[in-house]
Amino acid sequence: MAKCRVGIVGVGTFGINHLRCFRQLGYMGVAELVAAADVNEELLQERTRDFEFAPYTDYREMIAREELDAITVVTPDPLHREIAVYAANAGLHVLSEKPLDVTVEGCLDMIEAAEKASVLLMVDFHKRYDEYHVAMRQKVQAGDLGDIEYGYVHMEDRIEVPRDWFPGWAANSSPAWFLGIHFYDLTRFIMGADPVQVWATGVKKRLRDLGVDTYDSISAKVMFDNGATVAFDTSWIIPYEFEAIVNQGIRLVGTKGLLECDSQDRGTITCCEGEGMQTHNMSFLRQRFDKQGREVWQGYGMDSIADFAHNVNVLLDGGTIEDLGDFPSGYDGLQATRLAAGVHHSLETGGIVEL
Repeated sequence: MAKCRVGIVGVGTFGINHLRCFRQLGYMGVAELVAAADVNEELLQERTRDFEFAPYTDYREMIAREELDAITVVTPDPLHREIAVYAANAGLHVLSEKPLDVTVEGCLDMIEAAEKASVLLMVDFHKRYDEYHVAMRQKVQAGDLGDIEYGYVHMEDRIEVPRDWFPGWAANSSPAWFLGIHFYDLTRFIMGADPVQVWATGVKKRLRDLGVDTYDSISAKVMFDNGATVAFDTSWIIPYEFEAIVNQGIRLVGTKGLLECDSQDRGTITCCEGEGMQTHNMSFLRQRFDKQGREVWQGYGMDSIADFAHNVNVLLDGGTIEDLGDFPSGYDGLQATRLAAGVHHSLETGGIVEL
């Protein structure tokens, strides 16, 4: 079996999960973490103290000098397109964080480059790998809910995310791009339906007063081609004191029943002096140690990245993309971006947008 050689572009807040995943895939002989690139040289050197890889400040140099089979793109959203197209043109398979791109045109460019080079383009829509969401999809696809009529989604971050984590970059993003994109795709995935129409409203108050010029919250009502309408509420201004960094859930109602999933509170609650109540989504990430005492991370936050490595190995062993079965593709990334872009177009025009 092939063992893919991987490079990572972006080793910041979420990039560390890619580093963790490929390091432990190395323990299993599935993949090799060869190199990583980041424009932040100080952060890059810090990561090399915890992970073994060749560091680069220019991803082009990394691709030119290292014999890679694939890269993962974990940079700010507007940079995905350039990196992915460059890598595809170099014959590398690509996993991009979501959104695939912040424009429909950018997604199309990435898809075209991957198809022209006959390489894999995947999107890290990790909510598809959550066992609770998979169970929802199985019930919907089996017809247990009958025809889906309507639904509701909420995803909210504590205010520390835009204010403290990404104060410079948040102004170039929004709750729809940073949060909504997760559930735009997940709802498509569960229902097997595409969005056709959207109407959205948004508010700019709290963050603008703090010097971050972006939306506090965005509400969107979306019609899908199966006749269902789903309301999406996204925000990133809930208080620091809230019990988790993210609050999220999904609810779908059909002619025969309903399904609900609280994606934030999976039942693990702690109360520590000076910290207050805290809940943890152990399905997303949980730390373990193997028999050799090595750190291992489990959960759907790892599974979605690992799936890319397994898929690349199938291709390296002579398989085709058609052999891979179901995976979040460039087309799925395009549809989620089409909806997010439609949400913002509706915010600008104040009207209903056809997708």
